[in-house]
This record gives sequence, structure tokens and C-alpha cells, in this order.
Amino acid sequence: MNTANFAIGVDLGGTKIALGRVDAKGRVLEMLRIETQAGIGPAEIIRRIEKGVAQLIRGGGKTAGIGIGVAGQVEAGTGTVIFAPNLDWHDVALGSELEKKLGLHVAVTNDVRAALLGEWLFGAGRGAGDLLCIFVGTGIGGGIVSGGALLEGCSNTAGEIGHITVDLHGPICSCGNRGCMEAIAGGWAISKRAKEMVRTHPIAGAPILKMAGGIMDDISARAVIQSFYAGDPLAREIIDDAAEALAAGISSLVNTLNPCRIVLGGGIIEGMPEMVARVEQAVRERALEAAAKKLTILPSQLGTDAGVIGAAMLAMRAKP
Repeated sequence: MNTANFAIGVDLGGTKIALGRVDAKGRVLEMLRIETQAGIGPAEIIRRIEKGVAQLIRGGGKTAGIGIGVAGQVEAGTGTVIFAPNLDWHDVALGSELEKKLGLHVAVTNDVRAALLGEWLFGAGRGAGDLLCIFVGTGIGGGIVSGGALLEGCSNTAGEIGHITVDLHGPICSCGNRGCMEAIAGGWAISKRAKEMVRTHPIAGAPILKMAGGIMDDISARAVIQSFYAGDPLAREIIDDAAEALAAGISSLVNTLNPCRIVLGGGIIEGMPEMVARVEQAVRERALEAAAKKLTILPSQLGTDAGVIGAAMLAMRAKP
């Protein structure tokens, strides 16, 4: 472990940039949140990160470096963002550009892998040698620890859990495939299906539309969840299908990877905490008994700070 006093963790998303000064025990000492405004382009977003980092390191002390989790595919070893759909980035040399500007080591990884690292070291996954973290938000992403090692894969894309096929004839996913877990249980998919059902079944869909303030384009996963809690049958059907898709995909992962622990997080899980117990029950019914025998499924402990903490630890754990 690096002997520096702290590291800077950055969670770079399509709408916000969260930056934190984090010590070696995973404690967030100071936090900044700024708008991304993806349309301004890579150079201006990098400038905003640079400015935020400079503000956080003014307090003094030895800085280990900067860790960044970005919602996209990252080239191993270079810190280049190959593709980040929410930012519309292609082959952006994020790591090297920031190193030039700040004179600090910069480590870049996928945002969900950063969140996994945070939960593994300081959250619900602490101490687990075989761990699976699944974050269900607008999309579905994940990270895998096997035998005490973080899995990266041949081209650094291990953990694309949301694109496991759970229905061969299911809805088209953003990746172009059919029936991905994300295409049924991701926040964007829940919203899309709700809009379609409200259009085709306006009477049955009235409660969901009401939760969205009567505006079709404002029907979100959150509105569906609120309608579900209000007892709406249509919302229940959508949520039931999402839960079933999650359970099917996770059961396949349990059979394949045999984790001791699964951590569930993300906006959908935070909005429906009981989803954790519901998925666990379904997984125990679906998965092989031997694979699920020692399994525990827990909610995330670090919440929205997981990505910042994990990104900071990525820098803290790097060789000086």
C-alpha cells in the first residue's frame, strides 16, 4: 500500500463528476460534485477534473495519485477511454492528459470496477475472496473477484454482467443483442417498457403516468417503482419481470463463478431495498444447490460513494 496520506478518487459519469479526497482507511475527507455537461467535449471535461483535483489537494499532505472510474471501456495500462457512450467519447487519452497537467500518477478503470473495489475493501464485500458486485441503475454493470483477485479479462472488459442473455426472444438491448438482463431490469429498460405499455394501455397505465406528472417523456424507473409501492398492477408486472430477469442472470453467474458473496447496489436497488431479499430467494430456487450453499447476498454499504472510494484506492494501491 502506498504510504501517501490520501488519494483522489473520481467518478466520471454522463451527468456528474464526483471527486473525493480519500485516506488509506477509505474515509472520504472532502467531496466535490460538479456537472459533467457531456456535450462540451473531452478537453473541457478533463479541464474540470483538473480544476477539481487541484482544489482537493490544496490542503497539503502527500498525494498518492488520482484514480478515475469512468462509465465506459478502458484500455488496460494506458488509461485511454476506448468508448464511453454516455460521454460520447472515443479513444480519449484521459490518463496521460491528466498526468501531463497535474504531474501525478493517474489510474483509470471502469466505473463499476471502481465501485467493486470500494465495496470489496471497505463495504459489504470486505474480506470476501470470491465476490460478485452487481450495480443496477440506468444500466447494469458488475465486477468480479475470484480467488482473491480482481478479474479483468483478456481485453479488460470482464464484468459486463448486464449483457448476459436471459431471454433469447426478449427486447433489443442497447448493445444490439436481444434479451440481455439489462434490457429487462435496467432503469432505462423499465422506463422504456412502461412508456410503451402506457401508450398501448392508457387506462391501465394511468397510475404510472400520474406518478410522472402526466408527462409521457417523464416516465422513469422511479415513477414505476413509486407506482408499484402504490399497488398498481401494471407497475407490479414490470417490476416482477425485472426481478425475474435479475434472478435468472445472477443464478447463471452463481453456477459459473460460485461466489461466497454477492453485493447488490445502484439506484434501482436503493429505490427498492427489498429487491435484495427477493432476488436472493429466487436465486436459491434457481441455482445449483452446491453453488449457492455458502452464498450470501447483501446490499451495498457505501452507496454513491463506492466509486470515488474505489477509484482512490486504485491510486493508493499503485506502486509509488
